[in-house]
Amino acid sequence: MSLLSHRRKAAAAAAVATFAITWAGVTPSSAAGTVLWTPSTGKGPSSFSAVQCAAGNFGVVKDSVKGSVWHAFQAAGEERCETLSPDLKEGDTFYLGWSSKMDVKDTESRYVFQLKCSPSTDTANHPIEIDILNGRLRLQEWDINHASHSLWTAQTANNTWHSYALKIRLGRTDGTIDFWFDGVKQTFTTGSGTFTGTTWDGDRNYLKWGSYHLSSGDATNTFTSPVMATTLEAATAGS
Repeated sequence: MSLLSHRRKAAAAAAVATFAITWAGVTPSSAAGTVLWTPSTGKGPSSFSAVQCAAGNFGVVKDSVKGSVWHAFQAAGEERCETLSPDLKEGDTFYLGWSSKMDVKDTESRYVFQLKCSPSTDTANHPIEIDILNGRLRLQEWDINHASHSLWTAQTANNTWHSYALKIRLGRTDGTIDFWFDGVKQTFTTGSGTFTGTTWDGDRNYLKWGSYHLSSGDATNTFTSPVMATTLEAATAGS
């Protein structure tokens, strides 16, 4: 072998080694996943595609624990104070992460999160929802016949921060749900950590956060900016 050929082979080997070292050294932040959507408290309510709330009752406030957060105030007698975003695509899989604290002034049910479908009639209506009633949180799935399946419940109290994360695969009868509460993977009432059923229906599906259900008392949902991402790590990094 000529000296020139030997040098060329040595240089090629060094290049391969350098590439391998560089790839192995990718930082966790760059390898943890991609954020697909999140609203900006700096930009304000226009970060959402729609806000369904009485004028002045939804916006950004400063929280002593979480900093800049969203504040949805549903006054007594009003049906809802909710945000809407983003639209979803059947067959997709994604993670969602956020934190929230509720302050409910009566003993009536409120939906604090919905995966909503349109039209509302002759569909599951809200295939996935989290509600609060009498100091208990509950995660439910609704099937294509609009029958509810209670998957999980936990005790809470007014003005208590909790973190939520969901892994969702969108399907009309073969969708899946995984759920983390306060950073811990939850086991459903079915005995499994993954539920298979309806997570999509109708013509259009999208996400909602806030407070929903006509009730006699005020309710406030204060929540961090939700993050939709390709991994659990990316979805929960800011919550």
